[in-house]
Amino acid sequence: MADPFETWSLDREIVLMKVLHHPREKVFAAWMDPAALARWYGPTGLRIESHEADIREGGHWRFDMVGLFEGREQRFQNLMRFREIVPNERIVMDHGTPDPDDPDRFRVTVTFDAQADGKTVLTLRQLHPTRQRRQAVIGFGAVEYGLQTLDGLAAWLDR
Repeated sequence: MADPFETWSLDREIVLMKVLHHPREKVFAAWMDPAALARWYGPTGLRIESHEADIREGGHWRFDMVGLFEGREQRFQNLMRFREIVPNERIVMDHGTPDPDDPDRFRVTVTFDAQADGKTVLTLRQLHPTRQRRQAVIGFGAVEYGLQTLDGLAAWLDR
């Protein structure tokens, strides 16, 4: 079966951007520090429980997003596999569940663009395996949750 991530397609892509009032070295460092990631990553109202964090090219981060839904705690297992890391410029990872055959895993590319005023434009691009999967994740709130995650990063950086 062909790798769905070998070619980029706009009908499978979600793009989120955020201007952060910090230099890109500091923004990039927030992605490389496992303790920091666990503090700011994820949508509002969910906490991160990190199980394994080997944040380097070829490494992975296994974590749960945990929150209360309808009065009971629910866990969402996640696994990020880091494919490429170019310091202060780009991170490429596959994001899905710990299942090695997860059909819904998606490719994430994060870029860090330094601005002359010391700010950073962070662009987060998700490439989903199919157009239908992209529509499904948009339907359950992936854009809003992604923006909440970037807001969490901004708040963590501003602390």
